[in-house]
Amino acid sequence: MNSHAPHIRPVIRQLDEATANRIAAGEVVERPASAVKELVENALDAGATRIDIAIEDGGKRLIRVCDDGCGMLPEDLPLALARHATSKIDGSDLLAIRSFGFRGEALPSLGAVGRLAITSRARGGDGAVIAVSGGKVTPPRPAAANPGTVVELRDLFFATPARLKFLRGDRAETMAVAECVRRLAMAEPHVGFSLTADGKEVFRADVEQGDLFDAFHARLSRVMGRDFIDNAIALDAERDGLSLTGFAALPTYSRGAAVAQHVYVNGRPVRDKLLSGALRAGYMDVLASGRHPAAVLYLSCDPQLVDVNVHPAKAEVRFRDPQAARGLVVSALRHGLAGAGHRASSTVGDATLAAFAVEPAAPRAYQMDYRPSAPAIRASLDLQAPVTDLAPGFAEAPSARAEEPPTVPIDAPLGAARAQIHENYIIAQTEDGLVIVDQHAAHERLVYERLKAQAAGGIARQALLIPEIVDLPPADAARILAIAEDLAALGLVIEPFGGGAVAVRETPAMLARLDTAALIRDILDDLADQGASDRLRGRIDAVLSSMACHGSVRSGRRMTAEEMNALLRDMERTPKSGQCNHGRPTWVKLRLSDIERLFGRSG
Repeated sequence: MNSHAPHIRPVIRQLDEATANRIAAGEVVERPASAVKELVENALDAGATRIDIAIEDGGKRLIRVCDDGCGMLPEDLPLALARHATSKIDGSDLLAIRSFGFRGEALPSLGAVGRLAITSRARGGDGAVIAVSGGKVTPPRPAAANPGTVVELRDLFFATPARLKFLRGDRAETMAVAECVRRLAMAEPHVGFSLTADGKEVFRADVEQGDLFDAFHARLSRVMGRDFIDNAIALDAERDGLSLTGFAALPTYSRGAAVAQHVYVNGRPVRDKLLSGALRAGYMDVLASGRHPAAVLYLSCDPQLVDVNVHPAKAEVRFRDPQAARGLVVSALRHGLAGAGHRASSTVGDATLAAFAVEPAAPRAYQMDYRPSAPAIRASLDLQAPVTDLAPGFAEAPSARAEEPPTVPIDAPLGAARAQIHENYIIAQTEDGLVIVDQHAAHERLVYERLKAQAAGGIARQALLIPEIVDLPPADAARILAIAEDLAALGLVIEPFGGGAVAVRETPAMLARLDTAALIRDILDDLADQGASDRLRGRIDAVLSSMACHGSVRSGRRMTAEEMNALLRDMERTPKSGQCNHGRPTWVKLRLSDIERLFGRSG
């Protein structure tokens, strides 16, 4: 019996086309930004090199998208508004999709919930316009038009007013549209974009020149900001028919939320759990808690290797070999970050300068006209007198004495050590400025990397006197046993024990009092959510990090010049030494020009 209508026999009826389109619109068009995405992708599929978007009231009153693409003939316009009519595919192979659109749902869905007008002209053809309001189509009529297409969508959701209640304010919807346009622009550097909101231009990206890599570099610098591109490493990797390019920011250039992570698959912006998890795994031991990496990743493959027909909004994809895609992203990120060596983001130095630059209450007055001669300076200051009482917390390196030449050249990346202050910070001189190094944080990373290298040769295992039996549903037992070989490489040895149970025979020796049952269930949760798990690797790395912390140079220890310079040279040779195990920067560089500006000596 039907619990919703227990006394009524349900009647099966065919929904009318207008209702069907409105239902479809609920899947395709969630908000104005969704409509903009569909229309801009149509323009890209039409081969446009210039796309101009205008919105009013956050897109609720008006969305206009103009492009210079191939356009449409007058006789094609009615078909463009029919459901499941498209020029993108012929239906013979749904795994050979090379365009953004392929469902033929966007335009009829928009016409079902708003007032839609399409004006188009193909090169060499006549211009025409067609309109649809709330699903009611008017015949096309001649119109003056430039080559390309102009789509105007007015009064979005006027035919479904209940949907309007779920929209946010105009400002929030405008920001969502702008973010959508920015994401699309980052994948198409050879296409120009502009967005105008209520008559004000809020985004513009002109066509970039050069080859594809240079164009991506220029477009990301424009969209993501110069700071991002200056503090990013270039990625270029390939494996199993998949290729990955893009830019990943240094760990010290991190964000408080995952707002600067953009992933594209065959040029399509996606939000995929598998790839998001791979991005986190690539930065696993170099980010501070609560921080998120910034990256723009472009994953390319044969369309046969990825299914984009997963969701009407086409924001999700499914790979034929998900572990190959995840492994490529993780390995490319880790290799790229290791190759960055001792680099730290330039924004760390900028923040340091900002902390130094305290504006005085009164205007500065510099006495630059009077320059005493060298004999006068020597007469007023006894420079030959020995320094017998250094300030507390300051240890002078022998190479810093004026009468002794430096023993280490300053042209090394991290310069030559000159002093140690507060028994924790090393001051080094470089060719164009100075470097401040946190000795404990830097040495902690060096020791940690050595321990990881040793662990890579084999993690010591502890055999359990009595194997621990973990009862699991049969499907979960099969899933965890499928990665038993990977777990054994990390020191966790499991075997089937009949039914859905698994037996834990050995555990990593360094993980004392390990709750293996809880760990296995956590790994299973990761496998269900992301298709992979780095939980055990993370636990081991946490132990190695703790060992490195206790085995590194402590704050408060005075170091000789030789020790400080040896630390600097080790940092230059060690991967990821620009940040400590907790993601904090290990060194800061101040350019001499910036220091002189602080003292008013520039210009």
